[in-house]
Amino acid sequence: MSSLKRDVKDEDDNSSNPYQNLDKTIVLQETREFNQTLVIPRKCSLILTKILYLLNQGENFTTQEATDAFFATTKLFQSKEIMLRRMVYLCIKELSKLAQDVIIVTSSLTKDMTGKEDLYRAAAIRALCSITDASMLQAIERYMKQAIVDKNPAVSSAALVSALHLSSTAPDLVRRWANEAQETINSDNAMVSYHALGVLVLSRRNDKLSTVKLVTRLSKSHIKSPYSLCLLIRLAAQLCDGDDSEASQPYIDFIECCLRHKSEMVIYEAAHAIVNLRKTARDLAPAVSVLQLFCSSSKAALRLAGARTLARLTTKHPTAVAACAIDLENLISDSNRSVATLAVTTLLATGAESSVDRLMKQISSFVSEIPDEFKIIVVRAIRQLCSKFPRKHQSLAAFLAGMLRDEGGLEYKAAIADAIIALVEENPDAKETGLSHLCEFIEDCEHTALAVRILHLLGREGPKSRHPSRYIRFIYNRVILESGPVRAAAVSAVAQFGAQVPELLPNIKVLLARCQLDEEDEVRDRAVYYSTILETENPQLINDFIVNIPKPNVVLLEKALRDHLLHPEEPFNILSVPAEEVVKETKKPIAEIEVRKPVQMSIEEIYAEQLAKIPGIEKLGPLFKTNLPIDLTEAEIEYRVRVVKHVYARHVIFQFECVNTLNDQILEDVHVRLEVPPEYEIKSIVPCQKLVYNTQDNVFVVVEYPCAFIDSLGSFMATLEFVVRDCDPNTGTPDPGEGYADSYPLEEFEMGCSDQIRARAGGDDWEQTWERAANVPEANDTFVLSQTDVGDAAKAVCEHLGLPNGSISGDAVKEIRGGGIFRGGAPVLVRARLAGSIAGVTMKLSARSPREDVAQLLLAAVG
Repeated sequence: MSSLKRDVKDEDDNSSNPYQNLDKTIVLQETREFNQTLVIPRKCSLILTKILYLLNQGENFTTQEATDAFFATTKLFQSKEIMLRRMVYLCIKELSKLAQDVIIVTSSLTKDMTGKEDLYRAAAIRALCSITDASMLQAIERYMKQAIVDKNPAVSSAALVSALHLSSTAPDLVRRWANEAQETINSDNAMVSYHALGVLVLSRRNDKLSTVKLVTRLSKSHIKSPYSLCLLIRLAAQLCDGDDSEASQPYIDFIECCLRHKSEMVIYEAAHAIVNLRKTARDLAPAVSVLQLFCSSSKAALRLAGARTLARLTTKHPTAVAACAIDLENLISDSNRSVATLAVTTLLATGAESSVDRLMKQISSFVSEIPDEFKIIVVRAIRQLCSKFPRKHQSLAAFLAGMLRDEGGLEYKAAIADAIIALVEENPDAKETGLSHLCEFIEDCEHTALAVRILHLLGREGPKSRHPSRYIRFIYNRVILESGPVRAAAVSAVAQFGAQVPELLPNIKVLLARCQLDEEDEVRDRAVYYSTILETENPQLINDFIVNIPKPNVVLLEKALRDHLLHPEEPFNILSVPAEEVVKETKKPIAEIEVRKPVQMSIEEIYAEQLAKIPGIEKLGPLFKTNLPIDLTEAEIEYRVRVVKHVYARHVIFQFECVNTLNDQILEDVHVRLEVPPEYEIKSIVPCQKLVYNTQDNVFVVVEYPCAFIDSLGSFMATLEFVVRDCDPNTGTPDPGEGYADSYPLEEFEMGCSDQIRARAGGDDWEQTWERAANVPEANDTFVLSQTDVGDAAKAVCEHLGLPNGSISGDAVKEIRGGGIFRGGAPVLVRARLAGSIAGVTMKLSARSPREDVAQLLLAAVG
């Protein structure tokens, strides 16, 4: 019996597609069978199947061919065969897009739509709505409304789906069917309810208030259809997205309530919505618990859903996923390799440094059993792990080297080589290890492009290593054993050693002399070129033409070549192509707000005299810091205002520097109405009595900081309020009268961490200072930043923390070292490591301070 089954399976596997070699002309000729007096249903169904196959394979039918086939198909309406009639409806739908005069079958389809045969009615509705234009839809509107509320779920669902399609061409008409769709939303049939909700949502897509009412009402009702609930959860999530007010709380409660639904589909949709909405690990806990249960499910689809969502969550909240480590480890041996790969990459992203070795052992056997596309995903995860835990470079590099020795294609090998190269470039301690593994790999490398890239790396990094001579043998072996492009790359790499390691120069000259006898022109030319330069023993010449060869920008080189082709009179000079694009400096208009040119005065000294005029200023204590002014208006408007933040231990004084640019107005009783964040308290306001044309004056607002440092981060809304008095433009004499009150809105500004800290870059003894502070409270977290460039991300972090750009060091992996004094006198040290990845820039930030709340504040400023 088993052998019989095997034979049948083999026969099925070897069977070819019976419609594979259809000829359109022959099929169209076969449609003549539809005109026969005695129609053979089976034969006609086969012909219709052929037409549908050709249409869905992209076969081009001319308008005439489609029209002839369409009208031939309509002859089959006389048949009572159910299967044939359903094929007729399908062909009418497909051919109506190409044929002409298709409206002629409207009456036949309307008759079938309103008939008693339910098997015809649903298909007739779909076909009728696909051929009827907007002008004729009103003729069937009554029938459509009846079909929507029909007791037969197939008919009702067909009418609702057709309404969804028609909403793009006749939205106003479909909107009138909303009452009927409302009646069917509580249908016992899951698909009818789902399609009805879709019609309601689509009819209200431009009315947010109506959508809010719909979601609010349905979230409190008992909907049986899991499909409808999934759509409702998505709508509720859309209403909550970006809305942090209390108005969104009922929708959050509804989504969390759906986590306890009996349908697994609804549970997952709710968990997925919470994962995308919530921002803290505590809020994510219910959804993570559900996903953790999915990972241990017996259904492969649920395991895949759980593992996939947890994998995505690791980029934002790795600590929330860490609780699922045991369940994810059980999935490493899952029969579904997609699930196993997701589990491995998630564990690598969330694991601690102490668990790296154990994870490598667990996945060693798993990697050999999966195809290349899954292996590449694992390699990329290990590459991120190298940046995250640089001290584990030995074990990670050894694991990558083991994978490099396995069988695999170019893309897979290139991914491993990229990971090792990145490890060599980012981690100085891993340079020797990584180069050794790459040297072993090129001994048996079958891919020319990969071998050339590795040789280039060896030429760049090998001379800087502790034992440069050990790499010469591996490179010169390529000259003896490999193809022309690889031999040429090896010659260039060998020349780098001769240029940078003087003690190796005699041996390098001998090797280059041998290469001058090579059969390949490129190899010989390079050997002669490098030998000639090295023979000169001119350091400047060697540096310019071997070590630090100027490389033009590819984009600018292309632009220069295009320009040269337009004007080829002069010979092209590649040295004229700049390495970087020159950014033209645009001169910004200078704001006319009291230009100060102190030679050697700090910003605190500049403003000291003005602050002394504030009543009771002495009670605030010594001034901690004065920040640079921030413009709150555009440069060329009626009133120009900028704010200066003077920071004290418990208070901040906002100095609003105001300039009136209208010569026919005088502003009196000028003050600023300030809307402060919660926990801030306005203590006093010192207004400006009179603001005349083109003369700066100040408004001061004294504000007390919140008790908790973490609450000091916030945004302030300001409005300039004053009384306007008209005046003579020439003399400035005010007109008689009392004037009128007016106001002018200012731009929003923030109180950030950088405003409250006097920061500095880490010095030469920074490492010892950091270690001495090992016993003080420390706060650390991992962030995924929005920037794609590591350098830009590092500068943005320094800006948030108030650190100078001199705090940044490193190339591929940026490290920020700095510290400072927070208002009130609490010292703080900051350390951050930033590395690029596929998802963006990942940063690990640590802050140490005797005041733990200060350290937490620095993390909050970045998050």
